[in-house]
Amino acid sequence: MDRAEKTVRDILAMAELGVDGERPWDLKVTSKDFYRRLLGQGSIALGETYMDGLWECEQIDVFIYKILRAGLEHKISVLRLLWPVLWSKMVNLQSRGRAFNIGKHHYDIGNELFKLMLDDSMAYTCGYWREADNLADAQQAKMDLVCRKMGLEAGMRVLDIGCGWGSFARYAAQNYGVRVVGVTVSQEQIDLGRELCAGLDVDLRYQDYRDVQGRFDRVVSIGMFEAVGPKNFRTYMQTMERCLEDDGLFLLHTIGTNTPDLQADPWTIKYIFPGGYLPLQKQIDAATQGIFIMEDWHNFGVDYDPTIMAWVANVEAARGQLEALGYDQHFYRMWTYWLLSAAGSARARRNQLWQMVYSKKGLDGGYLPVR
Repeated sequence: MDRAEKTVRDILAMAELGVDGERPWDLKVTSKDFYRRLLGQGSIALGETYMDGLWECEQIDVFIYKILRAGLEHKISVLRLLWPVLWSKMVNLQSRGRAFNIGKHHYDIGNELFKLMLDDSMAYTCGYWREADNLADAQQAKMDLVCRKMGLEAGMRVLDIGCGWGSFARYAAQNYGVRVVGVTVSQEQIDLGRELCAGLDVDLRYQDYRDVQGRFDRVVSIGMFEAVGPKNFRTYMQTMERCLEDDGLFLLHTIGTNTPDLQADPWTIKYIFPGGYLPLQKQIDAATQGIFIMEDWHNFGVDYDPTIMAWVANVEAARGQLEALGYDQHFYRMWTYWLLSAAGSARARRNQLWQMVYSKKGLDGGYLPVR
């Protein structure tokens, strides 16, 4: 056993993780190159070596959960792990010129993939599992939760920032009689979303959030703030304020983290979400100061674990169909590694899911929280 292998084994043992053990969360290393690459490149190598087939694990979600719960991300190549966070703070990776990159890189890789992975609503954000026992019910409960938090009434004009395939816009228009304008940076989402919303008072636009004009009774942003970037947090909030009527409400639904080291994971940025960045609570608070009054802050991050595991089950069940569509073994390993890692991170409580409700001047008599 060389020094690199011994070092990795010793670090993994701190989280009660083994190599070539019998437990489903233990690693099965198929190449000694794994140890050298992991010590040299940290988290990006962990994902890349799995994509390259240098290790296997029956339960990657549990493996990642144990790593994060034990704080092992601080043990390997700390400077390499921190660099993407520092770089994202120095450079505006989500500028206007780069605004559509994430759409082309991630969401435009094929609507058929997402149809197979998601439920019929095409909601690609955390479901609300408080009274749900399946993905479809959890997603419907999440959308209804947002509608109730916003106090939607028939005839209201609603802006949906990061509308995806129009899942929320469609639900709100059908069930609450509101008029919705949605914007996304994905052409694939626009094309399918317009089909799904046909006949409803829904206008989906291929547009950057900074270019939205007009005023709305309510503004919602469900699962796109992670692509805004710290250089633009203040501009984002100023845009939301400009688009919101004075007596309106703004709901922000975003993944967040309490761990600066996890704000910009290099593997995820390279392969899944270019420019992705998870905010800290203090960053959101600083961005809203003098612009909004926070009426409510709701954390149901534990619900992301069952949401993602349901997506994983759908992907595994559709593996043959995905191969027929051209998604090869390398893509399958990349995609499932990302999903299972995200589930493990939510389970370890390193990633949170926050819904915040804001008003401009504070509601007379206060806001009654909805759960």
